[in-house]
Formats: sequence, structure tokens, C-alpha cells
Amino acid sequence: MNSHFAELQPDVEPLGDVTGHVNEFINTIQSGSLLEGLSHTETLLFGEYIACFGVPRHSTVLREGDEGDFLAILLTGSAVITKRYDGVEKLIAVVNPGDMIGEMSMIDGQTRFASCITTLPSDFAVLTHAKFKALLADHPQLGNKVLLALLHAATARLRQATQKMLPKLSDAGFV
Repeated sequence: MNSHFAELQPDVEPLGDVTGHVNEFINTIQSGSLLEGLSHTETLLFGEYIACFGVPRHSTVLREGDEGDFLAILLTGSAVITKRYDGVEKLIAVVNPGDMIGEMSMIDGQTRFASCITTLPSDFAVLTHAKFKALLADHPQLGNKVLLALLHAATARLRQATQKMLPKLSDAGFV
């Protein structure tokens, strides 16, 4: 699978498709809320569109401002999301197994909003935009479930960000 994910760091190790990591993938997907409601069979089918990569500690897997054509699901390890603000790198989130990163750019084609750096050696399951389109064409019902999961994740993040901003908006006289 050709993905910009593997091009970001020289030490990224392609681990092949999900077949070699099927139990890890199924446990991560089905234990989290990311793709809740997918059956075992649907999870395996979804996995056919995914490639896995091993990433060393302190590797950049998303770089703010870069173009992005993939999303990634952390299978093992840990990472952080950072955003540059007033010339300083700010921590905005911790990424745990089962969490998804990069979905905004994969869907809207815009540049990466933030960076993601691994804090431990980590494995990621990567879905490219091209593979996502193929999933939608090949298996529309499953593709729609994944699309709804992406929408759910985006709206949840928007709600969290809004909750965090409310005190500042109030201080500025907006609410």
C-alpha cells in the first residue's frame, strides 16, 4: 500500500495488512467507541482496506501544515497531539490505543491541523483516502458505518473544543 504515512519518518516499518495483526486490530476496534457496532465480520472486512505500520518513539506521524491523505488508528503505544500557537508548541491531546488521528485532512483535503508525535513505540492501522473511497464503492453499507463513525468522532471533538472555549468566549462577551 502506498501511503504518505510511511514517508514521514525514515524508521517507520511497514507491517503489512491487518491480516498479520488481526487480533490486535479487532480488539482495538471493538473495545473502543470508534467503530462500535461493527460485527466481527465487518471489522475483518474493514481491515482488508488497512495497512499497519510500526513507529519508533518520538516519531512524527502527522505534521501540522502538511497535506494528508490518510487517517490512522493507534493500535499499540502512545502519542500526543500538538499545535503551534504564538510560536510555541502546545499539547492539545493524548492519543491512546483505539484513538483515531488524521481523519479531518483525509476527508476534507485540507492541510493537517496539528502534529502527532509518538511517546512510545507504536503500531498504527492506516486507511488512505483512496482505500476509503474503494471501501465505499465495494461495500457501501460498511463504508457508511465507517463514515458515520468519522462524523461521530468529529462532532465529539467539536463539542469538547467548544466546552473548553466557553470560559474564554464568556470573558470576551460572546456568551
